Amino acid sequence: MKNKGKLIAVVQSRMGSTRLPGKVMKQICGKPMLLLMLERLSQSKLIDEIVVATTTNPNDDVIFECVKNNNYSVFRGSEFDCLDRHYRAAIKYNASYVAKITPDCPLIDPEIVDQVLGYFLENLDDYDYVSNAHPPTWPDGLDFEVFSLAALEKAHQEAVEQNHREHTTTYIWSNPQKFRIGNVVMPNGKNLFMSHRWTVDFPEDFEFVKNIYENLYTDGRIFLTEEILSFLEKRQDIQKINQHLAIHNSVH
Repeated sequence: MKNKGKLIAVVQSRMGSTRLPGKVMKQICGKPMLLLMLERLSQSKLIDEIVVATTTNPNDDVIFECVKNNNYSVFRGSEFDCLDRHYRAAIKYNASYVAKITPDCPLIDPEIVDQVLGYFLENLDDYDYVSNAHPPTWPDGLDFEVFSLAALEKAHQEAVEQNHREHTTTYIWSNPQKFRIGNVVMPNGKNLFMSHRWTVDFPEDFEFVKNIYENLYTDGRIFLTEEILSFLEKRQDIQKINQHLAIHNSVH
């Protein structure tokens, strides 16, 4: 692998979710969901620093305090211009490469993260942006994106539409004529995106993830995708909790 600059993972997090307010701080196994996700992301071998990018809204003070008290880096910026918040966090923490993950992915798999990051870092001459979400093949909730600071800066300078400001990477992946786009698909021809929903947007999603953790999580142990899939094969009742919400379109 080539010598690389600093690679940070930015987790954009706020309390103001419209469908499930305060979800990032909801408790699972005695810990906020956000911290459980950060535990998993911390197992990546290729991320140099994790930064939680929250907002300047006083409602997000609780996120700021939680993150600081658990020794993770934190940044505060615009509430609705997520592209600006992400860019300014990257500048503050001297990133050359930036990964993006949303805080509603408490089952994020560090091995899949490193697969995506590794592919990006091995092919820096060929790609500005790599994800596993265009098209998505992993279970919804294992989505991960990584891009160069130069690509993020270009998007930050050029994007003017509200949709492109509210969603950090939309401008990048929707403009393949301006950015070199790569994708990592699930191996062996599998596509579990259609049938597995591991992201948290609704109460049923939270209940599903809570059940997974209560059955597989002990003392900080990191359980990975294959173990979750094996568990769900035996516990179809848990898989069905939120299966009716499965999304059949690509993740934004």
